[in-house]
Amino acid sequence: MLSATARPYIEASVPVLREHGLNITRTFYQNMLGAHPELKNLFNMGNQASGIQQQSLASAVFAYAANIDNPAALAPVVKRIVHKHAAVGIKPEHYPIVGKHLLDAIKQVLGDAASDELLAAWGEAYWLLADLLIEEEKVLYAATATTAGALMPLKVARKVFESEHIVSFYLQHPDGRKPGDFLPGQYISVEMQFDGGRSRQLRQYSLSDSSAAPWWRISIKREEETDQPQGRVSNWLHDEVKVGDLIQATPAFGDFVLNPVISEQPLLLLSAGVGITPLLSMLNSVRDLAPQRKVFFAYAARSPAWQSHSLDLQEARGRMSNLTTALFYESLEGAYGSIGGVRQGLMDVTTLWPEALENADIYMCGPLGFMQAQREQLLKAGVTADQIHREVFGPDLLDHLL
Repeated sequence: MLSATARPYIEASVPVLREHGLNITRTFYQNMLGAHPELKNLFNMGNQASGIQQQSLASAVFAYAANIDNPAALAPVVKRIVHKHAAVGIKPEHYPIVGKHLLDAIKQVLGDAASDELLAAWGEAYWLLADLLIEEEKVLYAATATTAGALMPLKVARKVFESEHIVSFYLQHPDGRKPGDFLPGQYISVEMQFDGGRSRQLRQYSLSDSSAAPWWRISIKREEETDQPQGRVSNWLHDEVKVGDLIQATPAFGDFVLNPVISEQPLLLLSAGVGITPLLSMLNSVRDLAPQRKVFFAYAARSPAWQSHSLDLQEARGRMSNLTTALFYESLEGAYGSIGGVRQGLMDVTTLWPEALENADIYMCGPLGFMQAQREQLLKAGVTADQIHREVFGPDLLDHLL
């Protein structure tokens, strides 16, 4: 618990962090990665280049200060951070480095306003959170029978073009075994080595097939800006990785999961773009393990050319008598009706399926604007916030705290 001495300084920091938080986190990353370039192996340099990582940390620091006495509100955020840290191999020895450079950045940006008392208060608050994360990560590593940063070789058993822009990789152990168990909605980290092994990057990809399948499948979107860091790993996988190749990957992590799969509760799955991947894992798992469950599945894409995994939807419709689907396209050019429920325009399931809203478990994944719009529509229609589950890694994870 935060001491009575530190509490006033943390509370007083809230308006300061609202104004200067992004500058502080930019300074923090610049200084830390400059002093410890080896840590670039753990951070997504694409998100660094786009500013997403800096904004996410700024939001997290602000939310932590604003909710220092509300552990219930912070708990789901902490859980998601723990899974993300485990997926990239964060270790206890990383926390002193982060703490030092975070406090240094606060001092550098705020100048004389960062008194010794303020810095001491933030040092205390940081280590309260760091100790909690370290302990929770230790528990998660034990639960997944792995160690921080551990990778395993997986063979590409199949490579399937799902659309013009998305390719699926079917992964197994080199001897043909399934890599391990996972919960529908979880993701793995994939390692790529560049520049003759001098540069290492990890990227997280959702598992996109049934948890009962004898393989892991990841479905990866090609990035349009090929000269940007954001697309370096994904485009390499598209262009260079072939059937029979080995890639290095982690066990499955993530708390955005469908659990239980077998249930009498209706399920509403909403996705857009490549956000379909974790929801396909949920849909296919229900298809294999609970095919009588009532499921409503809605997907949004730019046009039919951008839609992926049509065969998955066709198979699910053939095996699930209580499945209802709808596809929303910005443009109907080249559309076909074999999947069912093709519509033009933005998704609005509150008018399409009002009967699905009252007691459904709702999962959504897609671009930030898509999820914000769906959440707002659902809440206005009377859906409760605890019915809605979102897969979010960026600043939007904290929007209920800010």
